[in-house]
Amino acid sequence: MVATGTVLGGLSLLSLLTYGYLAWDSLGQRPGDTGSGPGSSPSSPQPHIIFILADDQGFRDVGYHGSEIKTPTLDQLAAEGVKLENYYVQPMCTPSRSQFITGKYQIHTGLQHSIIRPTQPNCLPLDNVTLPQKLKEVGYSTHMVGKWHLGFYRRECMPTQRGFDTFFGSLLGSGDYYTHFKCDSPGICGYDLYENDNAAWDHDNGIYSTQMYTQKVQQILASHDPRKPIFLYIAYQAVHSPLQAPGKYFENYRSINNINRRRYAAMLACLDEAINNVTLTLKKYGYYENSIIIYSSDNGGQPMAGGSNWPLRGSKGTYWEGGIRAVGFVHSPLLKNKGSVCKELVHITDWFPTLITLAEGQIDEDIQLDGYDIWETISEGRRSPRVDILHNIDPIYTKAKNGSLAAGYGIWNTAIQSAIRVNHWKLLTGNPGYSDWVPPQAFSNAGPNRWHNERISWSAGKTVWLFNITADPYERVDLSAKYPDVVKQLMQRLSQFNKTAVPVRYPPKDPRSNPKLNGGVWGPWFKEDEKKKKSDKSKGANKQKKKNKKKAS
Repeated sequence: MVATGTVLGGLSLLSLLTYGYLAWDSLGQRPGDTGSGPGSSPSSPQPHIIFILADDQGFRDVGYHGSEIKTPTLDQLAAEGVKLENYYVQPMCTPSRSQFITGKYQIHTGLQHSIIRPTQPNCLPLDNVTLPQKLKEVGYSTHMVGKWHLGFYRRECMPTQRGFDTFFGSLLGSGDYYTHFKCDSPGICGYDLYENDNAAWDHDNGIYSTQMYTQKVQQILASHDPRKPIFLYIAYQAVHSPLQAPGKYFENYRSINNINRRRYAAMLACLDEAINNVTLTLKKYGYYENSIIIYSSDNGGQPMAGGSNWPLRGSKGTYWEGGIRAVGFVHSPLLKNKGSVCKELVHITDWFPTLITLAEGQIDEDIQLDGYDIWETISEGRRSPRVDILHNIDPIYTKAKNGSLAAGYGIWNTAIQSAIRVNHWKLLTGNPGYSDWVPPQAFSNAGPNRWHNERISWSAGKTVWLFNITADPYERVDLSAKYPDVVKQLMQRLSQFNKTAVPVRYPPKDPRSNPKLNGGVWGPWFKEDEKKKKSDKSKGANKQKKKNKKKAS
């Protein structure tokens, strides 16, 4: 391993912005036959890409990580594929989804603060090219099923305008699994189920969303020609709150006393079954042998809502490992090293260049990506081209009271919430969020119980933490006082990244977003023609003022 000082010293601002892409040398060696099912036929030269994103699944909440919740499908797919055991996402919904679909860090899209709220006139900036747009360029049919959560205030922000041929799912971050109804605040409520650009009232049959989305995926696969490449982005609502599941999935978990954990377990069991059904459908219609299935959680679990990240520290919404280190694996007949574990550094931004390269697409030179092509790392066990991850810099998050530029050696204001990983070092500044370890016994009682939680009390005003994540993945030993030079070097990297950041997009809520003004449906409310009319009116008013001035003179 390269010495840390050498790695840090040799990296410059140029290295932050310059990225290379590895070629996959086995593109011409894919099987020519897609399976033995009734729909089998000659395969497309490009692989079918199925990206499955779970919502709020905790790091421990998969069978192969020791969970009491049974996930036989996930366990088998991961065991036969490549488990990603050094894999990172973002701590919340919108940030992870935006980075997956653009290959860029939040600081480069303006979405570095929180999530996109239902009433905000905000969405993934329209000048960002998306993964489905790039795949369409090289002949892919692109379909999204599930949760969007990248904004919808304008029609141009909708999934069908951002590269997807079809969309079936929800626009918001959460909602009822059966009624698809969501209240953002008292009196601000609406329906949130869409088919393409219109409310899907016809599908409002009280079907549990995990099952409904799976049925839609099966319909798409049944009607598509497997000789042509397809990109399926399946963003399940599960296991995000509200905690709801069909009754039969509770059968194996009656012994779990904690009601939130029990409901969560039932939801995850249903999700596991759904993914089995998707896999069987891929095989039935002749896609499987030429497919790449990627599974990922969008962030860590929320213990108060039944999720477990043990033995990692922290939870969803934090920059501790429990918020950002995720369950992830790749399953594909096209993998060279099947049944292996990848411990190389991988980040959710890496899927953008990796999948475009696999699809034989082109990455525009003027797009400055933060992701790397990591296919050879996953498939062949090679070293990852990635040596760092900017977890985030959030300049408008609540400032740490005792943070200052002086505390950051004059390099970095430690009041600002930020986190960065370089090789095996991780630095956090500001307020990193809820920092408990929540062991399994915390779920032993009927209600939430923090008695079992482990905490570290630090001196008041602490705003800097340094960990060797390779040696201490559970973040138990803070080394910031022992290695001040490493702290300074990582702060310098934060400062360099910050120079490339775009302004934060986090507008106040717009009263026009109220579903009552839109037929009871959450949907686009900002009309471009209204803006134009207002602009034309103001221009006309100015002309009239000028005329009046001339007459008066």
